[in-house]
Amino acid sequence: MKKRLVLSTLVLFPVYVLFFYLYLFHWTSPDVPQAYKGSAADPVTFMTAQEMALSQEYSQYRNLLYFIGLPFEILIYIAVLVFGWSPVFKRFGERVSKLSFIKIPIYVLLLSTVVWLISFPLDFIGYRLSFQYGISTQNFSSWMRDELISFWVGFIIMGLLITVLYILMKKTQKRWWLYAWLLLIPFFTFMMYIQPVWIDPLYNEFTELKDPVLEEKILTLAHQADIPADRVFEVDMSEKTNAMNAYVNGIGSNLRIVLWDTTLNQLDDGETLFIMAHEIGHYVMNHLYMNLGGVILSSLAGLYITYLLLHVVIRKWGDEFGVKSVSDISSLPVLFLLLTVLSIISTPIESAISRQAERSADEYAIEMRPDREAAIGSFQQLTINGRSEVNPPALVKFFRYGHPTMMERIIMLEEYEKEQ
Repeated sequence: MKKRLVLSTLVLFPVYVLFFYLYLFHWTSPDVPQAYKGSAADPVTFMTAQEMALSQEYSQYRNLLYFIGLPFEILIYIAVLVFGWSPVFKRFGERVSKLSFIKIPIYVLLLSTVVWLISFPLDFIGYRLSFQYGISTQNFSSWMRDELISFWVGFIIMGLLITVLYILMKKTQKRWWLYAWLLLIPFFTFMMYIQPVWIDPLYNEFTELKDPVLEEKILTLAHQADIPADRVFEVDMSEKTNAMNAYVNGIGSNLRIVLWDTTLNQLDDGETLFIMAHEIGHYVMNHLYMNLGGVILSSLAGLYITYLLLHVVIRKWGDEFGVKSVSDISSLPVLFLLLTVLSIISTPIESAISRQAERSADEYAIEMRPDREAAIGSFQQLTINGRSEVNPPALVKFFRYGHPTMMERIIMLEEYEKEQ
């Protein structure tokens, strides 16, 4: 089994990378369809030749890096199993302590460190690529700080979740997936509640919007939509990126309306208000809660399928990998491998659902702020600043785009104008 895995990886992964290189660089074109030539969705009408060239180059490299990284974590877990690292991690944890709430987090820390170190070159290439093409403005030390914060926040959360999960596995071999899911429901809700005020500020400084006139206009839109907000937050993203963003996040008393300062610097008030109307649309249409419900339901399906497959894999190949049972912590790489595969398979479905929600928010925004020129201008500026493709290849759209393409969004606005 180990030899087959190694040989398959050595043969199939280069073929996989070659396919996506040819697909992105030779088999697809960024041009808009003939019907949209000369329209507001055609980059020729709002981008310089240099901007179009940089956007195409950056998008091609970034998309290739994404598809290389897509199965990369799977390969890392395969390597951990094939080279016998998993039992080593387990024995190290047991030498430190026999207590589950200590030895399991130690195992998680060792596995997380290996994954982070092996993945680091790809992450660094992504950072350098973004910096080279003018998206990132973040120096290396600041970027590393964010990487380390993400690592330790992720470890703390994962260490807690995995400890509880494996204790449940030992207690009940047939229902652990169900009990784990039931515990995830309050956990997901709690994380959604605390993220705006506890986690997000770890990365950036949030202050009250410095423009009181614009803040009043945004709060007027919010109050029209019955959003319980009395202030708008500005976050200092210009120290890290030239990209733009805005969002309404959190639930209950922790709900926040947030604007990146890059958005304020690059867009005029009309364009900014359209972007905020889009984000308000998400709140009005309960997309935040629908996302939470989607995560809860998909986690139920994912845990149950993983439960079924995990038993099959451990029964057939557990001895070969040094894994004694499903409840043995050394089975964690198998668990993560299966969850990663399921995540990849579900990505196009999740992206399609997200694109529909984003289209609905666009429609809500243009109804709330019927300023077609400002709406189109905001999308065009987002494209320029993000070095984005207006019309990405189909596979890129299906896997990477949680929003409609810029071509689709701008054409929708033009068609909206014709319908009025």
